[in-house]
Amino acid sequence: MSIETISLSGRKKMVSNKEMTFLERMYLVAIVKGLFITLKHLFRKKVTIHYPEQVRTMSPVYRGQHMLKRDEQGRENCTACGLCALSCPAEAITMKAAERKADEKHLYREEKYAEIYEINMLRCIFCGLCEEACPKDAIYLTTSKVLVPASYEREDFIFGKDKLVMPLEMAMKNAQLKNAN
Repeated sequence: MSIETISLSGRKKMVSNKEMTFLERMYLVAIVKGLFITLKHLFRKKVTIHYPEQVRTMSPVYRGQHMLKRDEQGRENCTACGLCALSCPAEAITMKAAERKADEKHLYREEKYAEIYEINMLRCIFCGLCEEACPKDAIYLTTSKVLVPASYEREDFIFGKDKLVMPLEMAMKNAQLKNAN
């Protein structure tokens, strides 16, 4: 068995260097084929959406901006287990765990919490694996159409807890909706 016949993927092809005919060298057939494709697309229905007036419907599996959840008492759900950071294929999540102090019981549910929780939005691919890996249901991707605001500074794309933690009013409203159901 020679090295030329070995193919790990099974997709190896032999390429021949045959001489081109006169018509192939003139490229007339290729030009006519290209013009035919252009004419075919000229008479098709346009797919342009006039954005402010028409809004495209979002996919049911759409994943928007990240948010760290709070419970009905306003305490953060995240326990800094690190499973979201481990499951992230882009390695966009970094966190630092800390111990809860006695006077912080109203802020965190568990004894361990995420002192620093950052997501690098330049690296994030919005796959949703962090959401699936979290055992405490602490992080989720919203259906918000706003993903990441534009900026010229790299530091603006690193979202810390100040941008990720759910506002207290929203947590209270979610608790009221949950109790009503």
